[in-house]
Amino acid sequence: MTLQIVYETHAITTDNEQGIATGWLPGRLSEHGRETAAEMGERRRNDGINVVYVSDLERALETVRIAFEGSDIPTVVDSRLRECNYGLLNGAPGEQIARQRPSHLADPWPEGESYLDVVERTRALLDDLVAMWDGGRVLLVAHSANWWSLDHLLLGNDLADLLAADFVWQSGWEYEIG
Repeated sequence: MTLQIVYETHAITTDNEQGIATGWLPGRLSEHGRETAAEMGERRRNDGINVVYVSDLERALETVRIAFEGSDIPTVVDSRLRECNYGLLNGAPGEQIARQRPSHLADPWPEGESYLDVVERTRALLDDLVAMWDGGRVLLVAHSANWWSLDHLLLGNDLADLLAADFVWQSGWEYEIG
C-alpha cells in the first residue's frame, strides 16, 4: 500500500510579518494568517484527508482550528512536528537565523537543537504514520524545518542545500511512501 502525505505550513503569523523567527515560541496568526488558514481549510476539507497531524506550537494549532472548524476529520497534536529549536535565538530576527541556518545542520543552536535532530523527529513520526495510516492520506501542518526534513527523507534532497536556500511558500506539498 501507499501512504500519501500532504504537507502544509502553519498560516502567516504576526512574527512572520515582522521578520521574526519564532522557533519554539508559540506565535499567533495575523489577520492575514487567519484568512489563509481558512483558505487551507477550503483546499483540504474535501481532499480525502483521513487525519490531520499538527505541531503543538500555538500558531500551527490556531491554523488547524480555523481551517477545520466544524469538520469531523480527526486531529492529532504531535510535538515531533515542532519547528527547529533555535534555543537562545528563538524569537530572533529571521535574517539572522537564515544566515546561520547552514552551520546548524549537525551542530545544535545554543541551548537548542540541530536540523538533523528535526530530521530524526520527522523520521520517527513517518514510521508511526506508515504503521497507523498505510493506505491513507494524512495532512501534516507544521513549520519550515519539517518541510526540509520531508524533502530530505522522502525525496532525497540534500539537507545542506535545502538549509542554504530560501524557503518558498506554496499551498501544500504532496509525498508518497510505499
